This record gives sequence, structure tokens and C-alpha cells, in this order.
Amino acid sequence: MRASFYERLSALDQSFLAFETPNAYMHVAVTAVFEPGSLTTPHGGVDIDRIRHHIAARLRLIPRYRQRLTQTPVSSDAIWVDDDQFDLLYHVRHASLPRPGGERQLQRRCAEILERPLDRRRPLWEMWIIEGLSGGRFAMLAKVHHCMVDGIAGVDILAALLGTAPCEDPEPIEPWTPRPRPSDRALLADELRRRVAASVGLVRGLRAALRAPGRAGRDLGERATAFVRLLSHLGRVPSTPFNQPIGPHRRVDWLSVELATIKAIRNRLGGTINDVVLTTVAGAVGRFLARRRVALEGEFRTVVPVSVRGADERGQPGNRVSVWLAALPVHERDAQARLEAVCAMTEQLKDNKEAMGAEIVTQAAEWTTANVINLATHFINSARRFNLIVTNVPGPPVPFYLLGAPMVAIYPHLPLFENQGLGVALLSYAGTLYWGVAADWHQMSDLGDFMGDIAESFDELRAAAGVAAVAVPAPPQAPPPAARPPRLTVHRGAAATPSAAEGAARGTGARTRARSGADGLRRALPDPRSDTARSSRSTGRPGDLR
Repeated sequence: MRASFYERLSALDQSFLAFETPNAYMHVAVTAVFEPGSLTTPHGGVDIDRIRHHIAARLRLIPRYRQRLTQTPVSSDAIWVDDDQFDLLYHVRHASLPRPGGERQLQRRCAEILERPLDRRRPLWEMWIIEGLSGGRFAMLAKVHHCMVDGIAGVDILAALLGTAPCEDPEPIEPWTPRPRPSDRALLADELRRRVAASVGLVRGLRAALRAPGRAGRDLGERATAFVRLLSHLGRVPSTPFNQPIGPHRRVDWLSVELATIKAIRNRLGGTINDVVLTTVAGAVGRFLARRRVALEGEFRTVVPVSVRGADERGQPGNRVSVWLAALPVHERDAQARLEAVCAMTEQLKDNKEAMGAEIVTQAAEWTTANVINLATHFINSARRFNLIVTNVPGPPVPFYLLGAPMVAIYPHLPLFENQGLGVALLSYAGTLYWGVAADWHQMSDLGDFMGDIAESFDELRAAAGVAAVAVPAPPQAPPPAARPPRLTVHRGAAATPSAAEGAARGTGARTRARSGADGLRRALPDPRSDTARSSRSTGRPGDLR
């Protein structure tokens, strides 16, 4: 008989289970767009059977994808066990857009998929292959519960599923047998041993501190100071149009900008790539609030996740993040002054080791049970503790492929927490920074205008730096298969955009404003305001998904 198996979730991982409500789904996701390569079928569709075979062969690299949640007796802590009813067909799904599908249709379909909670009786992931984009392209929406991954772990999983070179033949599928779940008695005994070992470790730590009291005192002082600062930032924040109780429906939008342009701004004006991102977001929020005629009474508090994952923890599932609570200068109209304020703020956050405060909380939570974690998350959800989340994840610098299909774009999606109707996620890939914005349906009916605010805010910063837009590099190409449909020219920021001549004829081509002929964002995607249907309503109904 095979040995039993289980793995305990960390307190931080469990917190994302507790944050989930009927309207706040705690899954993260990416929408990746692919050239068809050799995955085109004779009828113009996508060879879903080959894709499923490929995913099945790669699951050996991601054991968590064949594990489900259950609970320990007494303490009700969440643990992972092998799913003895694992069904790949349930997790890898096939959908289609009405041909020829465009960017707005894909965004609408993504919103419909994202507003469906994952089934906790099964492994907490889904992958949707969405065909029907113009030019024979297709999209892959990969959706994973936040209790399984943070941003870095999500990129590692993506790297395990895809490859850095085209490959036509899927690997052989290795046989897999689920391990049995331990008995309740065994789980109770393991929990007792874990707590005893933790207590022994605490005593050893105290003895080590007594041997070096000076160093221990400084460390304790830094931690206490960071913790007090964190508590001081947990009060209520001012209300904004997107900080109301959220509903079940979502809007999704995205854009992209070349990393070379951002680096040129950084080199001219100072700061980091993340400083440029936060400055751009601050300017966009300021424009949005001014247009809505909203006067803030207090600071605009933004959660900025900070990875604390060590190099030896790469490739491991779970969450290893802390946070900064940053007050963005949304009312500063001058772009360069706004960047200087952001740089000063982030330097202070680093010097004060602000991320340590949240890390202390998560470390202390390892001593508690699921019930205590549930109470803590209820406290955070009970009022507005922050206005916005902005996360920027470094992705792969080289092109990825799904078998022989090159990935030409990838847009990240954040979950929305209670009282948080807007979230901004960024992911770099092969020289481009992709922005994915998620929003509550009712609170952000003008999401398309907010995307325009992002583009204009970035434009201001680029102009202040005297930086011209950087030419968009050509995406990776695959050899054309037999009977492949004619290829259309596609802009990096769009899922499927007609060629320039065709776009001009339809009035929906890639447009630039007259006052900005060299715009790093606008050269990469159509104008977010050029179509009032860009932020389409998500119905929340199953539709024709299959």
C-alpha cells in the first residue's frame, strides 16, 4: 500500500481562501495570445486534443495541479491531498468566439470566465483555450486560485507548461497514481508534532538572541517599528467611485508598452521601473477622479505586493509576498514632480523596511488556526483599508511557445477584494510590459476612459523625459502550416487587430492622437476610447462556452 500524503497550507495561503466571498473570487489569471503555428486544424480551429495531451504530459512538473483541498480535524486547517478523481477534461476547456473575433469579444469572454469561482472540491485551476480570433490566432486563459500561487510562482508554472522553443510533438504522458489521504488520527498526531517542533525552535531562537543581545535587540526594534507602522496604516481610507461593495460581474481591459521606453524614462528622470509604473497609475487615478469630480479627504492608499521569495524557493508553489502600503500622489499634476514624489516614497518604504511589518503578521499567523485567520480577513474586509492594488511581476524575457505556437502577448488579471472595484496588474514578457485591469461591472462603467487615462499619464511622463516611443519589435513567428489562413498584421497590445489599411477602412485601426505622434503606448494598441463598446458588459451567464 502506498504511503499517505498531505501538505499543509501556509497561513498566507489560507488567508486567500478566507478572503473569498460570493462576489470576491480569489483567483489570479493570465490571458495569453498565440499565433496558431502548427496547432491549426484543417477546419481552421485549434487542435485541442494535442494541447490536452501536452498539458497532461507537463503535469508531472506541477504536482499541485492534481491536488485538492480538504481540512484537518479539530483545527479545520486547509491541507492539500491528491485528487483521486482528477479529470483533465474538466480543467482544460475549449471555447470559441464568433469569427472573426476581436479584442473586445475576447475581453468580454475573459470577464465571463473570471467571474466564475473555482470549485473547491477539485484542484483549483482551469485553463481555457479560446479560438476564433482573427488571423487564426487563439487565446489561453489560465486561472489559478491565489492560495496556490503568487505572481512569481505563477510565472514558474507558466514556464513549466510552455517552452522556450517550438516543439511539434507532445512529450509522453507518465502514469500517475494518487496517494491516499492520511487518517484523522495521523493528521492530529502530525499537528501536535508540528507545534512542539515550532515551540522548540522558538526556544532555540531565544537562546541564540541571548548570545548576541545587541544584534537581537536591533532586529527586534526594526520588526516592532515596522509592525507599528503597518498598524497605523490599517485605518479607513477615503471613499472613491471604485471603493464600494463589489458585485459578481467584471470588466476586463488591457494595454501594453515597450520596456525599452520605460527604461529610457527611468534613465532620464531616475527611479526604477516600478516607480515609473506607480507614477503612471497615480496620474491616471488623478485624471479619473477629476473627471468624476471626486475630492479625496485623505491619502490614496495603494497596496503594492513585494516578493520575499528567495532564489532557493523558485519553482515552489504557494505565496511568499509581503506588501507596501503606499500613498500615491494622485493630485500632483506635473508628471516629473509626481515621479520624484513616488521615488522619495518608495525609497522611504525600503529604508524603513515596511515590507517587514506584513511579513511579521504572516509569520505569527503560522501559530494560529484557520478560525483566527478567518477573523483577521473579516476585519480587513469589513471596511475600506486600501483604495487600489498595483502589482508588477517580472516575467520571462524570452519568447514562449505552446508546442509550435508562439505566444505574442500575455495580460495578467488580479482578483478584486471586497470594497475594491479596480485592480491593476502588470507582467513583463519578451521586452514588453503588459497591463491588465480588472474592474467591478457597476462601479467602472467608464473603464475604457480609465485606460485612456493610463495612456495619457504615461505620455506625460515620456514627454517630460524627452523620450520618443521605441519601435515595437516583431513577435516570434512560427513556420506556416499547410492550409493556414492568411496572416493579419496584429499590434502588440491587441488580441487581434486588422492590418493598417483594413483598420483605416473600418475606423478601428491603431490610432495615435495628433498631439502625440510617437506614443509608446498608443503605437502598441488601438485607442481605448475609439470604441464605446470596449468595456463590454459581462453577463455572467454560461453563454456558448463548452
